[in-house]
Formats: sequence, C-alpha cells, structure tokens
Amino acid sequence: MNVGIIGAGLIGHKRAQSIKKAKKDRIVAVADIDLKKAQELASTYSCKAYSDWQKLLKLEKLDVVIIAVPNQFIKPIALSALRSGAHILCEKPFGRNSKESQEILNTAKKFKRMIKVGFNHRFHPAILKAKGILDTESIGQILFIRGHYGHGGRLGMEKEWRTNKEICGGGELLDQGVHLIDLCRYFSGDFKEVFGIVSTSFWNIDVEDNAYITMRNDRVVAQLHASWTNWKNIFSFEIYGSNGFLQIEGLGGSYGKEKLIFGKRKKEFGVPIVKEYLFEKDNSWQEEWKNFRNSILGKESMIGDGNDGLAANKIIDKIYKSSAAKKVLKI
Repeated sequence: MNVGIIGAGLIGHKRAQSIKKAKKDRIVAVADIDLKKAQELASTYSCKAYSDWQKLLKLEKLDVVIIAVPNQFIKPIALSALRSGAHILCEKPFGRNSKESQEILNTAKKFKRMIKVGFNHRFHPAILKAKGILDTESIGQILFIRGHYGHGGRLGMEKEWRTNKEICGGGELLDQGVHLIDLCRYFSGDFKEVFGIVSTSFWNIDVEDNAYITMRNDRVVAQLHASWTNWKNIFSFEIYGSNGFLQIEGLGGSYGKEKLIFGKRKKEFGVPIVKEYLFEKDNSWQEEWKNFRNSILGKESMIGDGNDGLAANKIIDKIYKSSAAKKVLKI
C-alpha cells in the first residue's frame, strides 16, 4: 500500500519505523508545517516532503494516511483524507471530543473507508499476554480494575500545545487518560456510569493536569488516575477477578521495564500462586500496523477502531461534565 504521513514529530517517526519493519508497504510522502521536519523524515524513507498537507492529499495517490498532529487539526485532515479515498490511522484522541469523532466516523461510512485509532497500548506485549490469559477465564469473573498513568511534565510544558485548550481540547485526561479508558473497555466492555474529577493542581495552564475517574458497568468498577504531577513516570494497570489477578507495570524506557504479574488465588486462599513475565522489547507500533494492514485486506478484525475512539471520547466528555456537576452521570 502507498502510505502518507501527516505530522513528522516523534509519533510520525514511530509510525514510519513500524511500516519499514513490516517490509510490505511504501511511504510515499510526508507533510509537516515545519518543512525541515518533513524533509528529515522523508529523507530517511526516500519519499517526498510537503509543508502543506492539503497538497500531499491532492498530489499523491494514497491507500492509507497516518495522522499524527495536534488534536485541533485531526478532524479537518481526517475528513479530507477520507474524501480522497484513503483509509486512515489517526493518533489518539480521536478528535477533541465525541462530536468531532462522530463526524469523522460518518464520513468514513459515507466513503466506505476504514479508521484505525492509535491505541497502541493494546498491542504492548504485557497487555497482549494479559488479554490472552483473561480470555482463558483463568482469573474468573472480573471484579474491578485499577489504573495509574502519569509523568511529571517538562520544564516549559505550560507553553506546549498540549496545555492549550483550543488546540488540545483537554489536558491529561485526553493525553494519557484516554489510554486507560480504552484499556478498561478492551478488557471489560462498555461502561454505564462515570464519576470524574479533573483538576489543575500545579501547572499554570487552562486544562487539567490530573484526572480521577470511577466507571461502572453491571459487573465491573474501574478506578483510574492520570497525572502530569506524578514526577516519576508510571504506568500501572491491574485487573482483579474472582479467581486471580493480572498486574501490568511499566511500558519500557523511562516508564520502567514492562512486566506482567499473573496471580492465581488458591482454593484454600492464603498466598496466591504468582508467575511473572518480563518483556524486553516494545513491538506495539509494529503489531498495530500489522493489525491495521490485515484488517484493510480482510484478514483479521481491527483492534481499536473508530468506534472505540468514539466510545472513549464519549466517556471523556461525560467526565468533564461530571466534574463540573459534581455528580455521577450516565454514559
């Protein structure tokens, strides 16, 4: 397939690397408002560079467009790419809110194109292993989920686009919280109620730097915390069932070595039987690309599609409203 990448930042580079490693598709063009960045990425993959994404879509015949841009620009690029006949891989969040998500989805249906939302955490090795264990019913019925995701920001972070409400639509909830929400849905299905608190505790910004979330469906309660004031990077995701538990720690790199702890409750209770799995490599970007490619070709179902992106954004919309109203809301 011919692939175009719009956005030549860190994530654009990661997506390009994943395509190269798959060795089956061709990056034909890159666009970024910073032409030097576009040229740098394009030179690595011997393709064209544009400073105008509209020209890229007009002049290049593309099967897939990868959208790795600040949140404000996701919708107009996605709509144009779909109308040009391309499938899209859109980085999370799927627009600044559920209204934008729905508009993109409606356009995809109209032009019969496919949408993958960049929920690469679903493809992390510890998450994949945990999903496999869960599907064997080894931990029984899920009872509750706990998740923590955060970092301490960077010097000058208050000047970044992620802290500008017009550009990003929201703060840490849309940045890292959306991954926690998506993983909860991935493991336990849709939720019916949510109570959320968003706060700006430290940074002098007009979006939240912390989000505290409780979600519930008929079977499962999930409690989540996403933070830009964690100071030490953290990723922790725990699933507790009637017969055992799954505990995922770390994502590699500055988040620490990725690890899965599988605990099995003994019939007589007491100290559980515990097995640990350590993962040295993060192949999530490559595995996500393979899934997207195979889903376009009809070889497998898509994991983390536009409907998942919309569902996550609907929950996020409710969290903001819940925080303002100080009450539990139906999703």
